[in-house]
Amino acid sequence: MTHNTPLSPRPLRHLSDVRRRVLTAAQLRAHGVPTAELTERCRPGGPWRELLPHVILLHPGPPTGEERLHGALLYAARATEPGVPVQPTAGSPHRPQYQEAVLTGLAALTLHGFSSTPALTGLDHVDILVPRQRRLRSARYVRVLRTSALPVPQTVTGLPVAPVPRALADAVAELTDAEEVRRLLTEAVRGGHCEPAAVVRELTLAKLLNRPHVVDAVDALLAEGRSIAEDRLYRMVREYGLPDPVWNVDLRLPGGPHLGGLDAYWPDQAVAVELDTRAPRQGRRQGQEQGQGQDDDALWSEYARKREHLERLGITVVYITPRKLRDSLEQQAAVVRTALMASGDRDPAAYVVVLPR
Repeated sequence: MTHNTPLSPRPLRHLSDVRRRVLTAAQLRAHGVPTAELTERCRPGGPWRELLPHVILLHPGPPTGEERLHGALLYAARATEPGVPVQPTAGSPHRPQYQEAVLTGLAALTLHGFSSTPALTGLDHVDILVPRQRRLRSARYVRVLRTSALPVPQTVTGLPVAPVPRALADAVAELTDAEEVRRLLTEAVRGGHCEPAAVVRELTLAKLLNRPHVVDAVDALLAEGRSIAEDRLYRMVREYGLPDPVWNVDLRLPGGPHLGGLDAYWPDQAVAVELDTRAPRQGRRQGQEQGQGQDDDALWSEYARKREHLERLGITVVYITPRKLRDSLEQQAAVVRTALMASGDRDPAAYVVVLPR
């Protein structure tokens, strides 16, 4: 029997091409291959080779990038009892053979379409996230990363892949080259993969912001992200026919205190727009320090106090996130237009001094 001969009694026709080329030893036994035959076929010069412990490559040549990823996930996936079907869990659309294993790091970023990461065949290692309680060691080209809570994966080319912010944090954790870190973070924003706030949140959770080269890259990222968001805000006003505001101003009461900076302000209608660049308010990972949550609460309180103060003066404040500007520009323009049109139904706003910021 050659290495291309279908296995019996369970043929592999129902499997995808890559899944016919990489199988676990348990899967091969379930398809009728005895242990002795498996050992014989994996000897030096044989038609198969052991890609990873208990993961078999069903041809003698080097693995493709896709085969390496599939093999890594098979190695890290939680084993299930033969004959017992496993259903994907809610919110986890990835295939059930990859239970409790999620690609992350540079491999995940390459799958997400990053151009500044190596090709799959050029990766020195593949990072896989597994639950912290799993007893699984890194092996050969697979690096096992334990986490208290697996992220909900995105399915890319049929594989469970960590969202871009988490994959970035896991990649940056292993990088010491400042320029490489900067390239990855910049591409994440310029390429429209995610917003800066989400990246900063993951880097904070990973406790990476005490590294000078990461802090420098984050400063550049935030500046890049704000610049992109401002350009989208200018485009929203221009393309959707909104009246021209005054841009980037500070408001003060006459002879009184500073009221805050605004990205756009329509004095005649007393309507303001401010870009909301706070990190997203999301559940914290288990074991996260409480200080980060307190910082989030303090920043949210500052935004709320500013908004309440301005609205007591009769000024309508519209907060827009960079993500909304990216994903729903027309809808955000409608929100601002509604606020401008409603100004005629409100009492006149207090007089404020408008200064360039």
